[in-house]
Amino acid sequence: MKEQIILLSDANGNRIDSWLAKKLDGYSRTYIQKLIDDNLVLVDGRTVKSNYKLKAGNEVCITIPEPVKLDVIPENIELDIIYEDDSIIIINKPRGMVVHPAHGNYSGTLVNALLNHCGESLSDINGVIRPGIVHRLDKDTTGIMVVAKNNEVHKKLSHNLKSRNVKKIYVALVKGIIRESTGKINLPIGRHPTDRKKMSVNLEKGKDAISYFKVLERFSNATYVELMIKT
Repeated sequence: MKEQIILLSDANGNRIDSWLAKKLDGYSRTYIQKLIDDNLVLVDGRTVKSNYKLKAGNEVCITIPEPVKLDVIPENIELDIIYEDDSIIIINKPRGMVVHPAHGNYSGTLVNALLNHCGESLSDINGVIRPGIVHRLDKDTTGIMVVAKNNEVHKKLSHNLKSRNVKKIYVALVKGIIRESTGKINLPIGRHPTDRKKMSVNLEKGKDAISYFKVLERFSNATYVELMIKT
């Protein structure tokens, strides 16, 4: 069933896609941009582009379409389940597993495994290839993922992540010796200039990135650290 949301703009010069991403809990900016491209977002009754600058008093009408039937195939892949109830399932995602289907990875993903385990009991806010997925981890990262089983819980989890009410703590083995016991890293991160599959410090085009570290153990040519990502 379609859902229609009407908001009165309190913005003054803000892009409509970023403004809506802050106003609509549970909906990513990418999803909102797709709605705009599909002419499902109207400002004062007119279609706009994602970079449209809102003015105070604009009436913004958003139509959320009915979810499309999933085309992703359930696969019998073993899951390391930490906790599960009727609202969420918490998974320890292993290194080497991609979170959702994408170019070059159409099977063997966490989503394929979740569809087999949960059936249709997953949120559909993020579209047909990312049911239940509220946040993500890189393919080569092992870690805890919280998956939503319905849209109400998805929105609440997304709001808490967006509001930074959730702490993300990682452990990592890094090359070289870090002399400081604790510290703060504040450098912008962007695409690597020559290897587009990697991220690196990018002073010109990078986004703000702040992390705090604590040394857990030092080895001959590496350091084992705990990391807390702020942005």
